[in-house]
Amino acid sequence: MRTALIVVDVQNDFCEGGSLAVAGGAAVAAAVSEHLEDHHGDYAAVAATQDWHVDPGTHFSDEPDYVDSWPVHCVAESRGAHVHPDLDTDWIQAWFRKGEHSAAYSAFEGLLAPDADVLMGDDEDVDDEPDVSLDDWLREHEIEAVDIVGLATDHCVRATALDAVEAGYDTRVLVDLTAGVAEESTERALRQMAEAGVEVVRS
Repeated sequence: MRTALIVVDVQNDFCEGGSLAVAGGAAVAAAVSEHLEDHHGDYAAVAATQDWHVDPGTHFSDEPDYVDSWPVHCVAESRGAHVHPDLDTDWIQAWFRKGEHSAAYSAFEGLLAPDADVLMGDDEDVDDEPDVSLDDWLREHEIEAVDIVGLATDHCVRATALDAVEAGYDTRVLVDLTAGVAEESTERALRQMAEAGVEVVRS
């Protein structure tokens, strides 16, 4: 079975020192890098996502409820939106950005980030390139199963896993390569994923 690894939102703002930090975020970045070093050969494809906010409306708030509204985070092009330095990106083949103008939790809401190198020397305008979703990309690579890692377990990892199952992929969440915002919401998310058909893998 052809399997892809999806690395969700391992960005500075979601790690220690960031504006919406998850405890253990930097450790997840390092652990995912180690996993990729040891297991990249197990995957037919590797993709990653970035929260990439331009003007997401009520997703940002000065008085966030931490359910539907949040402090400002992962503003497009900002340091907070950049990938955490402990994540080794060498094995990542494609990046999907989500949430430019609205809230977006699932990787399946993201679109393939433009690759300037691809267009170098061409007359094509990047605006003329068709949008490519994560689902489009996975199907192009004939992927049947996905492993999901990253941040945060109880938000974007959960949403990505639920959408992956809904899209028909055999789906695993590698819990040791994730970190959640809070223990209670993380355990609730893991139960929800398992009930939906996600294989929740703990070492």
